[in-house]
Amino acid sequence: MLLSARHAFFNPDSLKMPDSTPFDLLVVGGGINGAGIARDAAGRGLKTLLVEQADLAQATSSASSKLIHGGLRYLEHYQFRLVRESLQERDTLLAIAPHIVHALSFVLPHPPDAPRPAWLVRLGLLLYDVFALESRLPRSRKLDLRHHAWGAPLGESLVQGFSYSDCWVDDARLVVGNAMDAARRGASILTRTRFVRAVREGNFWQAILRDEDSREYAVAARALVNAAGPWAADVLKDAGSARTEKNLRLVKGSHIVVPAHEPLPAAYILQNTDRRVVFVIPFADRFNLIGTTDVPYQGDPAQATCSAEEAEYLCAAVALYFRRPPKPSDAVWSFAGVRPLLDDDEADPAKITRDYALEVEGGNGEPPVLTVFGGKLTTYRRLAEKVLARLAPWFPDLRRAWTATVPLPGGDFQGRTPDDIFADLARDYPGIERDVLRGIFRRHGTLVRDVLGDARSPADLGIGFGGGLFARETAYLKAHEWARTPEDILWRRTKCGLAMTEVERRIFVENFK
Repeated sequence: MLLSARHAFFNPDSLKMPDSTPFDLLVVGGGINGAGIARDAAGRGLKTLLVEQADLAQATSSASSKLIHGGLRYLEHYQFRLVRESLQERDTLLAIAPHIVHALSFVLPHPPDAPRPAWLVRLGLLLYDVFALESRLPRSRKLDLRHHAWGAPLGESLVQGFSYSDCWVDDARLVVGNAMDAARRGASILTRTRFVRAVREGNFWQAILRDEDSREYAVAARALVNAAGPWAADVLKDAGSARTEKNLRLVKGSHIVVPAHEPLPAAYILQNTDRRVVFVIPFADRFNLIGTTDVPYQGDPAQATCSAEEAEYLCAAVALYFRRPPKPSDAVWSFAGVRPLLDDDEADPAKITRDYALEVEGGNGEPPVLTVFGGKLTTYRRLAEKVLARLAPWFPDLRRAWTATVPLPGGDFQGRTPDDIFADLARDYPGIERDVLRGIFRRHGTLVRDVLGDARSPADLGIGFGGGLFARETAYLKAHEWARTPEDILWRRTKCGLAMTEVERRIFVENFK
């Protein structure tokens, strides 16, 4: 049964007596790593509190390339363990979140003047296949682009290419799904709540939190997990820790979204002249997502935006391959995220490792602080398992790992295909337009019935704001998914804002209460 708002949200009043109700784990950061850690910990019986200074997935975790992938280009930097782990996780996430993780074919065109020889690309793809031997996704293969439908959008000079498989994901919904499951299992989720400072007192951390109304609360926790991403160094400082063996490099990655002249038959991975790769991915039915860049970043990660130079760079890369390349002025949306990469002394931002590292400070009776350095969307679940393994000495009764086989909310398909489930929905909700029903199903999976409730006609869905977004789903997102602002709904929990006109978006904002 779906949780009510009373259960899904944490009551700040309970924070006034921390001594009587200490937490086992205080997780700082509501991105994918923090939400994944909170879910895993709550399911193992730890009393868990997650605090996020803004909205869930508001920063890096909603500004990705929307891929669950092994990282083909990581092979070039000999990051074999990371690629193998990522490919294993790719299939795990495809199984536990089938409503928001989907298989996707990738085409890698190979021009005569490509920066990497064809034999090297083929060798890398074969190694990719070896690392994914048990995967159910198709293996890589060579393509004659002149006689294959996947070559149709490309320039006439491109005759040779390769294909392989990875997955697409709705990144923000992956974060929200983990937070929802954490709440179902007893975790407390506080958004718009800033971690101010913490000090050790005996066996506990005593932390001060500040909500959006500037009220401060004290909480006690046996362990502190710093999953603040680009703000990890700030959290360490606020916890009184100046000692760390690892550092972060902040690198901005930007994307643009452009209208699709015609639906792409696959996703494309393009080798740019600077040896970086650029993705062109079908997005939101009638758009293409193009990214990403790697630009060193300084400043507030929350203020990162796609620059005009980055948009030019992305369009120029696509122009090397596509018959009808976009212009920067075609972009209908752009976004940028700051990746908190583990500093490995690599000068080129594109070559910095996407691997992660965990550092624990505490011992001899001191409560620990564990900091997450680096990481990528694909490996968040394994990272969470490793966090709990590192904290096990402080929690001797910790239950065993469990998240690899338990579906996320909405993902309990029970072996059925999405088409089969949607057919049942279409039969049960004949009065709801198919496109509207399909959009809600894509966002919520098997929870679609909780969203729709007893609605049987468009009128039952309330105000239609455009882009497939109705008042009923908006109310659900507010009550059960911590949505507090129009942006939370238009651009994170849904991407309906993309398909809405400027007037429709303004009406939605005006009606948002």
